[in-house]
Amino acid sequence: MAKTSAEYLRDIVSAPVYRAAKHTPVEPMTGLSERIHNRVLVKREDLQPVHSFKLRGAFNRMSQLVGCPGVITASAGNHAQGVALSGRELGMRSVIVMPVTTPSIKVNAVRGFGGEVILHGEGFDAAQAKAIELSELEGLEYVPPFDDEAVIAGQGTIGLEIFQSGPVDRVFVPVGGGGLAAGVAVLLKELDPSIKVIGVEPEESACLTAALEAGEPVTLDHVSLFAEGVAVKTIGAETFRLCRDHLDEVVTVSSDEISAAIKDLFDDNRAVAEPAGATSLAGLKKYVATHDVQGETLVNILSGANLNFHTLRYISERAELGEGGEGIFAVSIPEEQGAFLRFCQVLDGRMVTEFNYRVDERSGGQDREHQARIFVGVQLKGGADERAAIADALGDAGYDVVDLSDDEIAKEHVRYMVGGVPPSPVNERVFSFEFPEHPGALTRFLEVLGTRWNITAFHYRSQGMDYGRVLAGFEDADGTEFEEHLTELAFPFAEITDDPSYQLFLAPAAGE
Repeated sequence: MAKTSAEYLRDIVSAPVYRAAKHTPVEPMTGLSERIHNRVLVKREDLQPVHSFKLRGAFNRMSQLVGCPGVITASAGNHAQGVALSGRELGMRSVIVMPVTTPSIKVNAVRGFGGEVILHGEGFDAAQAKAIELSELEGLEYVPPFDDEAVIAGQGTIGLEIFQSGPVDRVFVPVGGGGLAAGVAVLLKELDPSIKVIGVEPEESACLTAALEAGEPVTLDHVSLFAEGVAVKTIGAETFRLCRDHLDEVVTVSSDEISAAIKDLFDDNRAVAEPAGATSLAGLKKYVATHDVQGETLVNILSGANLNFHTLRYISERAELGEGGEGIFAVSIPEEQGAFLRFCQVLDGRMVTEFNYRVDERSGGQDREHQARIFVGVQLKGGADERAAIADALGDAGYDVVDLSDDEIAKEHVRYMVGGVPPSPVNERVFSFEFPEHPGALTRFLEVLGTRWNITAFHYRSQGMDYGRVLAGFEDADGTEFEEHLTELAFPFAEITDDPSYQLFLAPAAGE
C-alpha cells in the first residue's frame, strides 16, 4: 500500500540525517535578485561533507539497516560518496560498483570516505547489474539512489529546512530520478499547500516530462550527460507518483542555460556548482522570464558541486550563450579590399567575441566573385531581439547571414574547425558521437570504423566530463554495412550532414 503524504511528513521530520549531514544555509543571490526583480535564495547543499544532498537519503536508508553486514550500490557520482560516508559514520561496510569510465577524482573520493570500490562495466546499467548480483552473493543490502521511501524521506529534510528559513513563494528543485523533488514537494505541500514547487529537468534528460505525458514511467532512448547528476533514463515508480501528485509544474532547460546559472552562482555566492547542481536555478530564471514573475521569494536548490575542474572551460564558453549575452553568426562577405571594415561598421560598435575567417574555395569562377565565410561571435545586451536585429542589419547590407546561436553542432565542433574544405568533391557523411572518456575509446572507434571507411573530418575536444563529443566525416559511407558497424560501435550518434553550420563551413564542393 502506498505511503500517504502524512506518513512521509512524519518520516521526514524524524529522519536522523544530522548524524552525518549538515543543516545547510539558505543564502541570498543579491545580483540576480536585482536583475530579475525577485528575491532569489539558494539552498547550499554543495556545503555538505560530500558536496551533495545525496548524503541525506543514503544515511537515512542505511540507518534503518540494523544488524546488516553491509551495503552495496552502483553509482558514478554523488550517491556513491553519500553511501561511503554513511557507512563510515555507521560503522558499516559499504561497497560501491562504479563504471570503469568513472574519473579517478570520483573513485578516489569514494575511497577517501571509506568505501570499497569495484570498477565494472562501461556504464551505469552494467555497474548496477553487478551490484545486484554481488548483493545476493554476499548478503549485502542494495541501497537505491532515489526510488526508495527512506531515501525520499531523507532528501525531504531539505524541504523542511527551506520551510524553516522563512516565507517563500516558489521552490525550484532539480529532477533526475526524482528522489529530491518528491521528498521536498511532499514536505512543503503538507506544511503549506500555497508554496509552489516546480521541478526542473535538462531538455535532453527529461524523464519526468516523458512520464507525465505517458501517464507512467517510461525509458528514454538516450540522455545527455552534461548534467550527469540528473541524467536518468527512467524516473522511479514511487518518485513519479509523488512528483505527479505534488509538483505544480515541470520546466526543462538547455545546457547553455545551465552554464549561465553556474556563472550566476559563482558571481553572487562564489559557489562552483556542478551542472546538475545549477539546473534548478536555470529553471527559476527561465520560469520568471516566461511567466513574468515579479516581487516574489524564490528558492533554488544547489544540489551538488562535484565538478571536474576541466569542465569549467566548456561551461565558461557556453555561459554567455545561455544568458543570451552572445550571438553566433555565419556571414558571407566579398573577398575584396575593405570588406572587413564595412562588415564591422554594420555591427555598429558591438564587441566581437570570436572571429574565424576563411576564403571560400567553393565560390568564385568566371562569372562569380570570390567570397569569404565568417564565423563570428557578437556580444549582446538585448538577447534574442538584438540577435534578430543584427541579422536583419547584415541582411539589409547585402550579406548572406545565418544565425547559428542555437545550432549545437556549430557551438560544439564547427567553431573549432573553420579553415578549409576538401579540395575535390567527395561523397561525405558526417556524424556526431558521444565518446566515453577512458583509455581505448578512440582505438575502438578506429578499429570499428576507421579501417573500412576513409575518415574525411574529425574533431574531438575534452571537456573534463565522463563523456566527450566527436564529429567525424566518412567517405562513401552508404549502405547497410556502414549502419551495421555503427551499431557494433555502440556509441550514441546522430547524423548531422544537413546541419547548416557544416554545410556553410565544412561541406565539400559540389561535383562539376
